[in-house]
Amino acid sequence: MDIAMLSRLLGLRFAWRGRDRWDAVQIAEHQEKALRELRRVAYSGSEFYRRHHAGLLDAPLEQLPVVTKAELMANFDQAVTVPGLRLADVEHHLQTLSESGGDPGIPWKGRWWAAATAGTTGRRGTFIWDRSEWTTVLASYARANDWAGISAGLSHPLKVAVVSSRVPTHQSAVVGASLRSRMVPTLRLDVTAPMKETVAALNDFQPRSLVGYASALRPLAAEQRAGRLDVAPEAVMSASEVLSAQAAAEMEAAWGSRPFDVYAATETAGIASPCIYRKSHVYEDLVIVEPVDQAGAPVPMGTVGARLLVTVLFSRTLPLIRYEMSDRVGLGGRGCPCGRSFALLQTVEGRVEDVLLLPGRQGPVSVHPNVFHNVLDKAAVAGWQVIQEPSALRVLLVGLARDHSVERVHAELVAALTSSGVVGTQLDVQVVESVERTALGKAPLVRGLLRGS
Repeated sequence: MDIAMLSRLLGLRFAWRGRDRWDAVQIAEHQEKALRELRRVAYSGSEFYRRHHAGLLDAPLEQLPVVTKAELMANFDQAVTVPGLRLADVEHHLQTLSESGGDPGIPWKGRWWAAATAGTTGRRGTFIWDRSEWTTVLASYARANDWAGISAGLSHPLKVAVVSSRVPTHQSAVVGASLRSRMVPTLRLDVTAPMKETVAALNDFQPRSLVGYASALRPLAAEQRAGRLDVAPEAVMSASEVLSAQAAAEMEAAWGSRPFDVYAATETAGIASPCIYRKSHVYEDLVIVEPVDQAGAPVPMGTVGARLLVTVLFSRTLPLIRYEMSDRVGLGGRGCPCGRSFALLQTVEGRVEDVLLLPGRQGPVSVHPNVFHNVLDKAAVAGWQVIQEPSALRVLLVGLARDHSVERVHAELVAALTSSGVVGTQLDVQVVESVERTALGKAPLVRGLLRGS
């Protein structure tokens, strides 16, 4: 990280600490002002948004049409506010980066940072940020440490170990490479590497902060309890996958404190993270979140939406205004012993794609992942995965708890699915050494038919 970016990053972190004392009125006023500026930039520089919001340029946010990933990517060249910036060129850069194994922290053409989603929920998404935007992205991830009470500075470096994807087009790789400095010594580990190698690297590095996918942290917690891993992180942070209560309990048993469940996305960067009281607060000064039902109407407080609409208040190069994500999210109220007035993130239930459609007596039945969590979290030692196949569900268990057997798991799953109204679905329960991961190393708990996710 160059001196100018480091200086701006430190400046943002300092300024944002003042926002921690904002009340709800100040947060709302900031959102209104930032949204007004975002729309000004979008309408002056983006042909797509002028067309997409035609006749609604002065309308309230909630009246604006939704933008899907497919729609945004199909209109990328007209959606960006920088003349001459083309999706084909950005994707060529990312492909070259992947093939060459280059440093993703070095800006493309000296001015852009780019990352792509895996495309497991449909079309792959490609996103780009200029220097100012990218510094805000980095600061949003640094905020998770600040709110967790983990200090970092030149006199007290924050050694961070990240166990996730090493694919250079993944945002975690770009962020990790960009943050690498004397202040944040970073060890990046591939989630697909042999466990012995990962354990040895972590034992040697001794991180103050351990960050990773939930599916990577859970087996590491088992290694810690077994005595093969010997690290004492001040904070364990789970990101990019749903963190179950069982997995969180196992991490707490291993390292003595509950993990911090950070909610972020490639498109938005940080969306929410917990304070020291483990209450997750939404970064309302950076992003406006709208949980909505299937029809696109806002859901009541405390209700989990069918989808999430996000407006990224600092997006300028590629504005994101009411951009649709398939995450199922519920918001709580406000108020926390930490003193922050930012809205509480009550629930993240994963994506719509995690819900399986299985045959029932009256037609297809929607089966939420919680049906599987309730049985499999206690049965599998280090993780599990359910894969929908043409005529059956294949259930993979990484290790088997002492008081469980394959036959018991099979019977409990049959009972749970029957209670959910499912009929005629065969189950194949297997104990395996590892579950199948995506190209970015994630291990989705539920993989639907023909999704390839």
